[in-house]
Amino acid sequence: MSSYNAPLADMRFVLFDVLGAEAQFQRMGFNDATRDVLDAVLDEAARFTETVLAPLNGVGDRDGCTLDQATGQVTTPPGFKQAYAQFVDGGWSGLTSPAEFGGQGMPHAAGVPLKEMIDAANLAWGNFPLLSHGATEALLHHGEAWQQEAFLKPLVEGRWTGTMCLTEPHCGTDLGLLRTRAEPQADGSYAITGTKIFITAGEHDFTDNIVHLVLARPPDAPAGSKGISLFVVPKRRVDRDGNVGDANAVRCGSLEHKMGIHASATCVLNFDGAQGYLIGHPHKGLAAMFTMMNTARLAVGLQGLGLSDRALQNALRYSRERLQMRAPAGPMFPAKPADPIIVHPDVRRMLLTCKALVEGGRVMGYDAALQVDVAHHSPDHAERKQADDFVGFITPIVKACLTEWGVECTYHALQCFGGHGYIAEHGMEQLARDARITTLYEGTTGIQALDLLGRKIMQLQGAGLKVFLGQVAAFCDAHGDDASLADFIAPLREKAAQWQQITMQVGKRAAGNPDEIGAASYDYLMYSGYVVLAYWWARSVAAADASAQPQAFKDDKRATARFYFARILPRTLAHAAAIESGSAGLPELAVDVA
Repeated sequence: MSSYNAPLADMRFVLFDVLGAEAQFQRMGFNDATRDVLDAVLDEAARFTETVLAPLNGVGDRDGCTLDQATGQVTTPPGFKQAYAQFVDGGWSGLTSPAEFGGQGMPHAAGVPLKEMIDAANLAWGNFPLLSHGATEALLHHGEAWQQEAFLKPLVEGRWTGTMCLTEPHCGTDLGLLRTRAEPQADGSYAITGTKIFITAGEHDFTDNIVHLVLARPPDAPAGSKGISLFVVPKRRVDRDGNVGDANAVRCGSLEHKMGIHASATCVLNFDGAQGYLIGHPHKGLAAMFTMMNTARLAVGLQGLGLSDRALQNALRYSRERLQMRAPAGPMFPAKPADPIIVHPDVRRMLLTCKALVEGGRVMGYDAALQVDVAHHSPDHAERKQADDFVGFITPIVKACLTEWGVECTYHALQCFGGHGYIAEHGMEQLARDARITTLYEGTTGIQALDLLGRKIMQLQGAGLKVFLGQVAAFCDAHGDDASLADFIAPLREKAAQWQQITMQVGKRAAGNPDEIGAASYDYLMYSGYVVLAYWWARSVAAADASAQPQAFKDDKRATARFYFARILPRTLAHAAAIESGSAGLPELAVDVA
């Protein structure tokens, strides 16, 4: 089976050397987020994920979750419930939640390494606390005081878990088509009736109560997305004083049989007049739900990152041990019957591709989380606004690119194993199967692409892009005379300028033909991701050179950055060509509507 070791050295390099997170946290008032405390958090998170969660990854894939049709109860695989109890006892569920609700009040970015470790160690298990965090954010920003007292505290403490119930069998991503009804009751609650599908952690045996956040329509709701409201619907009834009553009218109807993440309970939930309470304002449910969704999208990006890193670790180990053929230039280890496969150029290509995408992607994902903190806690209003613009812009890139690269990296790693990667013994095929869902849930790659180009660039006039390009320009100007960075600064300037040009060209074409947005969106998204990564690789080399890291570490960062600029950044040329072809490059296909 595959193994996992938390990459603490690189995580610390990203947080402290590249991003300067400790100083940022102190500036924002997180006085307890000192280097000593953060180091202790990282060490203990590594211990928990390596020794408790990682050994259960194969067990979960083999046994999966089971549903008792008679009772509607879901049982998780052996060891999962006990691991969750350890998670709660360790205080992990409230690491980044406000202290007034029972959390530890750490910055959001301090929880990101933990999230990456959990996803790498056991992605399916990690889906259960993931949704709790999203529900916490929604209640924190939109819930009434009594709702926060009744629902938020148990969520933060980990005594309850949460879900987000959006889509239905007939509507997919088009939530304007949803039919779930919310009938007002005399006591101020609502009776929720309808069916929701693809509900992650919708039923399980970790806790005795689950807090469902449900999109539904009150009777007076206008048609479409403007008529959607958000409701909190617990598995067990909860009154306004927080007292827990009997079972609510919500039941798991079935579990989906999936390609991967078998140990993650993906439920069909049936609501039959279940008691619920309105969150926020009527008909403003999508705005409240997007608080959950944006948090979840960044989190799913980290899932792709975690799986990529675990896959790389195991492929690297295997490639150093597996003996097969001789190196092209002659035997590297003449005393052995063959050389390890890592001597072969194509194997190194695959490993270095994974390494470049993982280590660069880690900086991109961690910085996005840090900017969430800045947007909420910076003492400077202008800086908060700028960070908020940036987070909106970078979120679809983090979600889509880290997950697409997760699929690529898990498949590269499997390829390094050859036929042994295709069988279950080494655990690589599980990583490849598990990675595939990450590009789908919380908005497919296509949805992220439309969000980036259609909304964040065109509708919002590229506010976040301007922030990022300003960072690129400032970095290039500051290091323009640094000969040691010349190989990175010049191509980075060129790509940034091309990015601006491409954006304007698409905007001009879209003014005359709305199809141009959809035709360009995927390639625009991936182009953006590769340029963002180029910036972070250049920043990483500069940070490594200025750090107290060992020389071998510095040399390794520079070598990987050179590989990225030489072998991966040129992918932008293909994406730019595809964007340039416009909607005319997508001929019409016959449409047969029954």
